[in-house]
Amino acid sequence: MRHAQRGRKLGRTTSHRLAMFRNQLTSLVIHERIVTTLPKAKELRPLAEKLVTRGKAGSVADRRQAARVLHDREQIKKLFDDIAPRFADRAGGYLRIVKLGPRQGDGAETAALQFVDYDPDRGEPAEEKPAEGKKAKAKAKGKAEGDEKGKTAEKGRAGRKARAAAESRAPKSTAGAKGKAKGEDEAAAKGKAKSKKDKDEEDDED
Repeated sequence: MRHAQRGRKLGRTTSHRLAMFRNQLTSLVIHERIVTTLPKAKELRPLAEKLVTRGKAGSVADRRQAARVLHDREQIKKLFDDIAPRFADRAGGYLRIVKLGPRQGDGAETAALQFVDYDPDRGEPAEEKPAEGKKAKAKAKGKAEGDEKGKTAEKGRAGRKARAAAESRAPKSTAGAKGKAKGEDEAAAKGKAKSKKDKDEEDDED
């Protein structure tokens, strides 16, 4: 029997259990709330509260001890600069366990482990825009240049069509003007010849 043996093994080896706790503590620092089984939440709460206490102290040694659990500098910075200062006037009890009932499937008791001042909007990390690589920038630049070339070519084609249409209309109008002028000249000549003929006939009668 396990008399006076503290802690739960949770059906895992020591290395597996410690790795799981590190992952859960990382998620807790990032989101400020996690959902897990009730035994895991009870085992995790004292570890998380010790991290917050180290964050309140804020020494270099405390940062190094926190770095053994949190492997990302951004998470360490958030713990020491954001989370810990919020509990400067609190002597302990930084987290609470909220029971959520049995889990569907295996019926395990679930619970939410969260900070006592948890705010959903504050806890979620900001979405980072993916950085554009050289290939993406070159592709965008090539696309822009292609669009500009296409617009220039389209304008050129439209200009050529307009000039061709103007040229095709111009000869027709010139030919029509010439034909009209020629017809007027012929009519004037006929009228002059007729008037001369009438005048000659009058002279003959005299």
